Amino acid sequence: MRFTLHDDPEWMTECNCSLCRRIGAQWVHSEAQHLTIDAAQDATLRYVQGDATLELHTCRTCGCTTHWLSLGTEPSRRVAINTRLAEPEAVSGLPVRHFDGADSWRFLD
Repeated sequence: MRFTLHDDPEWMTECNCSLCRRIGAQWVHSEAQHLTIDAAQDATLRYVQGDATLELHTCRTCGCTTHWLSLGTEPSRRVAINTRLAEPEAVSGLPVRHFDGADSWRFLD
């Protein structure tokens, strides 16, 4: 599986919600039209979160959560890629922002 992001993200997000905390993800967010995923149709397992706003994808081969897609109906859909799976040099220049997804739903910086 290979991701190509046709966007220049400003930061990575580390969230402390119950899901992100458990999977240990660090996300780069973008719009769906800026992401190309090169993988077989069944390369990931799809999981829809409890409130049905996100569709999380986990690699069938290694078991890592690779990305999520928003399930909203707005014209531009949000996506996030788990940068913990990227080569370190690919994301080394991006700062990390901490997001309180467990309580206040705000960035902590």
